[in-house]
Amino acid sequence: MQSPNADPEEILHFSSLAETWWQEDGPCRSLHDINPCRVDYIMGHGRLEGLRVADIGCGGGILSESMRHAGAEVCGIDASEDLIAVAKAHARSNVLDVRYEIMTSTELAQQEAATFDRVACMELIEHVPDPVALLSDCARLLKPGGKLFLSTLNRSPKAYLFAILAAEYLLKVVPIGTHNYADFIRPSELADMGRQCGLDMTDISGMAYNPVSRRARPSSSVLVNYMATFVTSVDV
Repeated sequence: MQSPNADPEEILHFSSLAETWWQEDGPCRSLHDINPCRVDYIMGHGRLEGLRVADIGCGGGILSESMRHAGAEVCGIDASEDLIAVAKAHARSNVLDVRYEIMTSTELAQQEAATFDRVACMELIEHVPDPVALLSDCARLLKPGGKLFLSTLNRSPKAYLFAILAAEYLLKVVPIGTHNYADFIRPSELADMGRQCGLDMTDISGMAYNPVSRRARPSSSVLVNYMATFVTSVDV
């Protein structure tokens, strides 16, 4: 049996944050802070109302719930049983109809290939053993004409300074050990990975996060955080 594209240590790390996932001033506060920017980026590429959307690596459901509020039919998946339990509980408490499943992208792609209008894969690709396999799964999930939205961190000195040294050790806005610099991905590398999976990158935008004001905004610089849009090559 093929091993799932998931790192047990990564799952354990993020599962340890489950109980505090929805605390806006807790260890996951940066996810809450950047979420409006992520949602604006996705919705800037077309409406979500009435569309079927997969949130790959949904964690406790912060992005999933926002996309459901925007009118999408959302399926959020994560390899962490603890995080899916938190996501389900939070959706129930807010009377939100979001489908959550404990599974990997490979399992979802095997079961529901070509059934999603949009796929979101945010802050996940730098945490999996095989980034190309993850992109391939995302491509398989898309309907013809669908779009993949992905965010990650650039492997640059500035990203090491801001995303690891400053964010984890100095300001402590991200739990220590969240990121491994060697796993960061340059935009050119991500575009090449996408092409290997039949995906073309059609847009890229930096995301600037200010930990003092706790706001994120689009940026012309992709040296630290960035978001990208992909479509299947045949649809370009």
